[in-house]
Amino acid sequence: MEQRRLGRTDVQVSTLCLGTMTFGEQNSEAEGHAQMDYAFEKGINFLDAAELYPIPAKKETQGRTERIIGTWFRNSGHRDQVVLATKVVGRTVMDWFRDNREKGELNRKQIEFAVDRSLKNLQTDYIDLYQIHWPDRNVSGFGSNPSRWQDAEAVEDENSIQSTLEIMGDLVKAGKVRHIGVSNESAWGTMRYVTTSELYDVPRIASIQNAYSMVNRTFETGLAEVSRRENVGLLAYSSLAQGYLTGKYRHGALPTGARKTLFNKMQRYEHPRTFEAVDAYCALAKEAGLDPAQMAIAFAKSRSFMTSVIIGATRMEQLETDIAAADLSLNEDVLGKIDAIHQEFGNTAP
Repeated sequence: MEQRRLGRTDVQVSTLCLGTMTFGEQNSEAEGHAQMDYAFEKGINFLDAAELYPIPAKKETQGRTERIIGTWFRNSGHRDQVVLATKVVGRTVMDWFRDNREKGELNRKQIEFAVDRSLKNLQTDYIDLYQIHWPDRNVSGFGSNPSRWQDAEAVEDENSIQSTLEIMGDLVKAGKVRHIGVSNESAWGTMRYVTTSELYDVPRIASIQNAYSMVNRTFETGLAEVSRRENVGLLAYSSLAQGYLTGKYRHGALPTGARKTLFNKMQRYEHPRTFEAVDAYCALAKEAGLDPAQMAIAFAKSRSFMTSVIIGATRMEQLETDIAAADLSLNEDVLGKIDAIHQEFGNTAP
């Protein structure tokens, strides 16, 4: 499998990254281990997790995903062959991430607590890429690329980007973290991280993990240029629009065991124009003789600002289909038709 450089670091990661947020909820430990075994055999050397996982976020399940990865490292012996990414929560009203029931924020005490617990859960003494899951500040909309701006009230005790980077720098110096990244960040926030690292003796972010798919290309409006010029590569999540671009939810279908069927928390993708856009993309895939999921992943992989596309599955056959997209390159005719559909429908699910 092709590998790409992670930011300006010396780390090479596979163009597909195995997302693990179903481990511990929709997938058992044995199923999670089987997915990681298969992905590793197929050339994926990149795993993405978070202290929050599995999804949906619940006090009762928090940390299970990292613990499942930890037992896989212990059993497989593959830790030194894998680039491991995980995340610390940003500011949140959820109060079960810390032992003292503090609401989450990016201060020193909480970040140090989070990284130490993640290291224990993951059964490792270092994290290759430690990411800020979402900003400490209030933003216009989650994901920070809204198609319509809404003013966000400032947080009185907001932790600055400089202070966050200083804390991360200490984690790097301590050997607990190799590199750092951001997630659900805006163009302004990303540039603040970059310029702060240039002005002070703090680590430089290597990546940004944001949503990106054929129904949500808002990353291209401001962040793509930042990504390209500053070497902050995109780690794309939801490139299948949480399953919608596979076609499995078309015409109101609710497959057994699917996330929407179980949790009904996918309103981000449930707009009339999104359904129409999904129909158009699925029709194009059929016309081109392509699997719709593979076309969506291959499209994301083709972007010049893309470092790695995060894939996730609950069933092994889904994972096999997704990983097979690593060998798929879309021709100019298909890429042009994808652009034409986007021109008609736009970003229906930002």
